[in-house]
Amino acid sequence: MHSTLHDAPATTAGADHPRTTPGRGWARLGVLAGLAGIVGVQASSMVDAVYRPENGGDAAAITETLSTQVPQLLVFHLATMVAVVSLPVFAAGLRRRLAAQTRPGSLVADVAAAGLMLVAVAGLMGTALNTEFIFGLSDTERVVPEVAALYGHWVGTVNWLWVGAGLTGLAVGHAALRQGAAARWMGWTGYVLGGITLLFGISPLHGSSRLHRSAAAARPGARVHLRRPTLRPTPEKGCRCRRPPLGCRA
Repeated sequence: MHSTLHDAPATTAGADHPRTTPGRGWARLGVLAGLAGIVGVQASSMVDAVYRPENGGDAAAITETLSTQVPQLLVFHLATMVAVVSLPVFAAGLRRRLAAQTRPGSLVADVAAAGLMLVAVAGLMGTALNTEFIFGLSDTERVVPEVAALYGHWVGTVNWLWVGAGLTGLAVGHAALRQGAAARWMGWTGYVLGGITLLFGISPLHGSSRLHRSAAAARPGARVHLRRPTLRPTPEKGCRCRRPPLGCRA
C-alpha cells in the first residue's frame, strides 16, 4: 500500500519482457490544471464591466468597458483552456490510481474522476463565447449591448463552477481515510477543502449578490436601480435598438 497518490517506481517482470508501472505525468498535469484554473478565475474576476456601480445596468456603458478589458479576457481564455485540456488526463490517472488502491467494486474512483470532468465541462462552457466577443469588442458598433452585458455575467459565473472539484476532494478523502488508498494527511485535506468547495458550490448565496455588493461598496446602504436602455424606432421595419447592431440601420 502506497502512502501517496504517486505511482510506484518501475519494476520488471523479466529480462525479455520488461514491465513498468504507469508514469506520473497525469499528476503533473493535475498540478498544471490547478494553477491554470487559479489564473483563469482571477483573470475572469478582472472582467468586471457588469459589476461596476458606474455602469448601473447601462448595457452600452458595459459594452464600452468590456472593450477595454480584452487583455484580461485573453488571459482568462488561455489559462482556462489549459485547465480544461489537462483535467481529463488528470481525472483518468486519478481514477486508475484509486481503482488500484481501493476495494473491488468501490465507486470512489469513478466519483473522483466524474467530479473533475464536471469542472472541465464548466471551464469549456465558461470560455465558449470568448472568441465571439474578444474579437467582436474591437468594434462596439457591431455588438448588441444587451448581449454583451449577458456575456459579462457569463464570464463572471460559469467558469467559476468548480463544485465538481469538491466532490473529487471528498472522494479522495474517503479513499484515504476509509480504505487506506493514500496518506491520512491527504485524506483530511480532501475532506476539508473538498467539503468547503462543495458547500460553496451548492449554496445559491455565494455569488448571487455580486452586483449588489459592488453597488453597496460605492454607496453604502443604497439600493441598486437598473436603468432600462432608451429605445427609439428606426426606419427599417420597426427595428428598435439603442445602438444599431448588424442589419439594423439608424
